Amino acid sequence: MGRFTQYVTLDMVKVFLFTLTGVTFLLLLLGVVQEASQQAGLRFGTILRILPYLLPNALRFAVPATVLFAVCSVYGRMSAANEIVALKSLGISPAVVVNPALIFGFLISLVGVWLNDLAVSWGQQGIQRVVVASVEEIAYGMLRAHNTYATQQFSISVRGLDDRTLIDPIVTVTPDNGAPSLTIIAETAQLSFHPDAGELTISLTNYTVEYGDDDAEYRDEGTLEKTFALLDDLRAGASSKRPSRIALRELVGESTVQQARLENLQRSYAADAGYHLLTGDLDALTKTSWRQRQKDLDFHQERLHRLQTEPYRRWANGFSCLGFVLVGVPLAVRFRNADLMTTFGVCFLPILIAYYPLLMFAVDRAKCGALPPYSVWLGNVVLGLVGAFGWRHVVKF
Repeated sequence: MGRFTQYVTLDMVKVFLFTLTGVTFLLLLLGVVQEASQQAGLRFGTILRILPYLLPNALRFAVPATVLFAVCSVYGRMSAANEIVALKSLGISPAVVVNPALIFGFLISLVGVWLNDLAVSWGQQGIQRVVVASVEEIAYGMLRAHNTYATQQFSISVRGLDDRTLIDPIVTVTPDNGAPSLTIIAETAQLSFHPDAGELTISLTNYTVEYGDDDAEYRDEGTLEKTFALLDDLRAGASSKRPSRIALRELVGESTVQQARLENLQRSYAADAGYHLLTGDLDALTKTSWRQRQKDLDFHQERLHRLQTEPYRRWANGFSCLGFVLVGVPLAVRFRNADLMTTFGVCFLPILIAYYPLLMFAVDRAKCGALPPYSVWLGNVVLGLVGAFGWRHVVKF
C-alpha cells in the first residue's frame, strides 16, 4: 500500500513543482509589466528591487491553478490507463491512491493562507516602500507621460511641464476619513521628495483653494507648500492602515479596537443629538456638521465590516486549493481522458463559472455588511459539496 501512495505523491509533487515554476515566472513578468505601466519612469534597478515583493502575490494566484493542473494530470492519466480499475480488480481500495491528493491539498491550502497573508501585508508594503523611495522620478514620469499623477492621499493634473516646473497644476486632496475634498488650483508648482522623512512636498504659487461642496474658496498670490507623509501607511500601526494591508495576526485585535471606536462615536453623537433635542435647538440637527458626522459613522462602520471580513477571505482563498482537489480528482477519474489540457479544461471551467463569481459576490456583500463575514466561504462550500458527490463514486469499492 505504501508503494502506491509514494508513487502517486511523488508524481503529483513533480508535476506541481514543474508547473508552478513556469506559471509563477509568467505571473511575475505580468506583475512587472503592470507596475511599470502604472508607475511611469520606473528604472530597471527599481524593478529588480520590487521583484521579491511581487513573488508572494504571484504565488498566491499560481498555487491553486497549479494544484488543479497537477491532480488533473496525475489522476487523468491513471484513469485513462485503467490503473484505478486494476487496483479495484486486485482488491485494493482506490482510497489508497486518492487520499494523498486530499492530504496534499490540505497542506498546500495552509501554505496558500500564508501566501495570501504575506502578499497583502509584507509584499504590498515592500512594493510601496520601493516605489516611495523613487516617488519623485515616478511622479515626474507620470506627469510627463499622462499629465496626471495620483496617490491615495492626493491627485495632480497639469497642462504641461517646463523642466521640473508644473504648469497650471490642479491638486485634489482626499482625506481618508470621509471629510470633503480640497482642491488647489495654481499657476505653477514643483515637487520635492525628502527620503529621510518619507515626505513629498508640493510648492504652489499664485494659488486658489476650494473647500468641499460649500463653494468656499481662498486666493493668494504667494506660495503654498503642502506636505504628504507617504510612509505613514508603513510606519503607523494597524489602526492607520487599510484592512487589506494588515497582517492576519493583527486583524482580530484591530477589529475589537474598531468596534470600540465606533461605539464611542455613536454614543458621543447620540449625546449631542439628545442635548440639542432637550434644549429645543432643532436647527442644530440639520447643520452641515451632522452630515459630516454621518459620513464619519459610515466610514468607521465600513472599516469594521472590512476588518471582520478580511480573515475569512484570506482563509477561504487559501483553502481554494483543497476545494480544487475535491473537484478535480473525481472529474479527472470519471472523465478518463489522457489529453491533459482537455481534462484540465473540463475541471477548471465549472470552477471559473461558479467558484470565483460566488467568492467575489460574497466578499463584496460582506465588506458592506449585507452578508456576515463567514459568507465568503460560500464558494468553498459549493466546491466541497460537488467534490463530495463525485468522491463517493471514485472510492466506491
